[in-house]
Amino acid sequence: MTTQPLTAVEIAEAWQAAANAQDADRLLALSDANIEIVGPRGAAHGHQVLRDWLSRAGLSLTTSRTFTRGDAVVMAQHGVWRSAEMGEVQGEADIASSFRVVSGHVTHYARYDDLETALARAGLVQADDIHIRRDDP
Repeated sequence: MTTQPLTAVEIAEAWQAAANAQDADRLLALSDANIEIVGPRGAAHGHQVLRDWLSRAGLSLTTSRTFTRGDAVVMAQHGVWRSAEMGEVQGEADIASSFRVVSGHVTHYARYDDLETALARAGLVQADDIHIRRDDP
Protein backbone atom coordinates (compact mmCIF):
# COMPACT_ATOMS: atom_id res chain seq x y z
CA MET A 1 0.00 0.00 0.00
CA THR A 2 1.42 3.36 -1.07
CA THR A 3 0.76 6.35 1.15
CA GLN A 4 0.36 9.83 -0.26
CA PRO A 5 2.99 12.36 0.82
CA LEU A 6 1.77 14.94 3.30
CA THR A 7 0.68 18.31 1.95
CA ALA A 8 2.42 21.53 2.94
CA VAL A 9 -0.53 22.32 5.25
CA GLU A 10 -0.37 18.89 6.91
CA ILE A 11 3.36 19.28 7.51
CA ALA A 12 2.94 22.80 8.92
CA GLU A 13 0.11 21.59 11.18
CA ALA A 14 2.23 18.67 12.41
CA TRP A 15 5.17 21.03 12.99
CA GLN A 16 2.97 23.38 15.01
CA ALA A 17 1.51 20.49 17.03
CA ALA A 18 5.03 19.25 17.83
CA ALA A 19 6.07 22.75 18.93
CA ASN A 20 2.98 23.10 21.14
CA ALA A 21 3.69 19.67 22.69
CA GLN A 22 7.37 20.57 23.24
CA ASP A 23 8.25 17.44 21.19
CA ALA A 24 11.74 18.41 20.03
CA ASP A 25 12.43 15.10 18.26
CA ARG A 26 9.26 15.34 16.14
CA LEU A 27 9.84 19.06 15.48
CA LEU A 28 13.37 18.41 14.25
CA ALA A 29 12.22 15.47 12.09
CA LEU A 30 9.74 17.80 10.34
CA SER A 31 12.36 20.54 9.87
CA ASP A 32 15.10 20.95 7.30
CA ALA A 33 18.57 20.76 8.85
CA ASN A 34 19.16 24.41 7.87
CA ILE A 35 15.68 25.69 8.80
CA GLU A 36 15.45 29.47 8.99
CA ILE A 37 13.67 30.77 12.10
CA VAL A 38 12.55 34.41 11.92
CA GLY A 39 11.15 36.32 14.88
CA PRO A 40 11.16 39.71 16.54
CA ARG A 41 14.89 39.42 17.32
CA GLY A 42 15.95 38.57 13.76
CA ALA A 43 16.74 35.38 11.88
CA ALA A 44 18.87 32.31 12.59
CA HIS A 45 19.35 28.88 11.01
CA GLY A 46 19.59 25.23 11.96
CA HIS A 47 18.35 22.52 14.26
CA GLN A 48 20.25 23.78 17.31
CA VAL A 49 18.64 27.21 17.00
CA LEU A 50 15.23 25.52 16.72
CA ARG A 51 15.91 23.34 19.75
CA ASP A 52 17.03 26.39 21.79
CA TRP A 53 13.97 28.38 20.71
CA LEU A 54 11.63 25.53 21.69
CA SER A 55 13.19 25.22 25.14
CA ARG A 56 12.87 28.91 26.01
CA ALA A 57 9.87 30.26 24.06
CA GLY A 58 7.08 28.85 26.26
CA LEU A 59 4.74 29.54 23.35
CA SER A 60 1.53 27.68 22.58
CA LEU A 61 -0.42 28.59 19.44
CA THR A 62 -4.05 27.96 18.50
CA THR A 63 -4.80 28.28 14.79
CA SER A 64 -8.01 29.97 13.64
CA ARG A 65 -7.41 30.24 9.87
CA THR A 66 -5.00 28.68 7.39
CA PHE A 67 -3.90 30.00 4.00
CA THR A 68 -1.87 28.07 1.44
CA ARG A 69 -0.67 27.96 -2.12
CA GLY A 70 2.21 25.84 -3.38
CA ASP A 71 4.83 25.44 -0.65
CA ALA A 72 3.67 28.48 1.37
CA VAL A 73 1.44 28.19 4.45
CA VAL A 74 0.28 31.00 6.74
CA MET A 75 -1.71 30.44 9.92
CA ALA A 76 -3.64 33.11 11.81
CA GLN A 77 -3.12 32.20 15.45
CA HIS A 78 -3.63 33.15 19.07
CA GLY A 79 -0.42 32.81 21.05
CA VAL A 80 0.01 32.30 24.77
CA TRP A 81 3.47 32.65 26.30
CA ARG A 82 4.17 30.89 29.61
CA SER A 83 7.18 31.09 31.88
CA ALA A 84 9.46 28.07 31.65
CA GLU A 85 9.86 27.92 35.43
CA MET A 86 6.31 28.14 36.78
CA GLY A 87 4.11 27.88 33.68
CA GLU A 88 2.19 31.07 34.43
CA VAL A 89 0.91 33.12 31.51
CA GLN A 90 3.36 35.88 30.60
CA GLY A 91 1.41 37.28 27.65
CA GLU A 92 -1.10 36.67 24.89
CA ALA A 93 -1.49 38.04 21.36
CA ASP A 94 -3.04 37.36 17.99
CA ILE A 95 -0.20 36.67 15.56
CA ALA A 96 0.48 34.88 12.28
CA SER A 97 2.98 32.16 11.47
CA SER A 98 4.44 31.63 8.02
CA PHE A 99 5.93 28.34 6.83
CA ARG A 100 7.77 27.32 3.68
CA VAL A 101 7.66 23.54 3.10
CA VAL A 102 10.06 21.91 0.63
CA SER A 103 10.48 18.17 0.05
CA GLY A 104 8.41 17.30 3.11
CA HIS A 105 10.28 19.56 5.56
CA VAL A 106 9.74 23.04 6.97
CA THR A 107 12.60 25.14 5.58
CA HIS A 108 11.39 28.51 6.90
CA TYR A 109 9.30 29.56 9.90
CA ALA A 110 8.50 33.19 10.66
CA ARG A 111 6.28 34.81 13.25
CA TYR A 112 4.52 38.09 12.46
CA ASP A 113 2.51 40.50 14.56
CA ASP A 114 -0.33 40.58 12.03
CA LEU A 115 -1.89 38.38 9.38
CA GLU A 116 -1.65 40.86 6.50
CA THR A 117 2.14 41.15 6.83
CA ALA A 118 2.53 37.37 6.99
CA LEU A 119 0.36 36.88 3.91
CA ALA A 120 2.23 39.55 1.96
CA ARG A 121 5.67 38.16 2.86
CA ALA A 122 4.55 34.64 1.89
CA GLY A 123 3.03 35.82 -1.39
CA LEU A 124 -0.47 34.79 -0.33
CA VAL A 125 -3.81 36.62 -0.31
CA GLN A 126 -7.10 36.30 1.57
CA ALA A 127 -8.49 34.10 -1.25
CA ASP A 128 -5.84 31.47 -0.34
CA ASP A 129 -7.81 30.67 2.85
CA ILE A 130 -8.28 26.89 2.73
CA HIS A 131 -11.91 27.15 3.85
CA ILE A 132 -12.73 29.47 0.98
CA ARG A 133 -10.88 27.21 -1.47
CA ARG A 134 -12.60 24.05 -0.16
CA ASP A 135 -16.04 25.61 -0.68
CA ASP A 136 -15.31 26.42 -4.33
CA PRO A 137 -17.09 24.11 -6.82
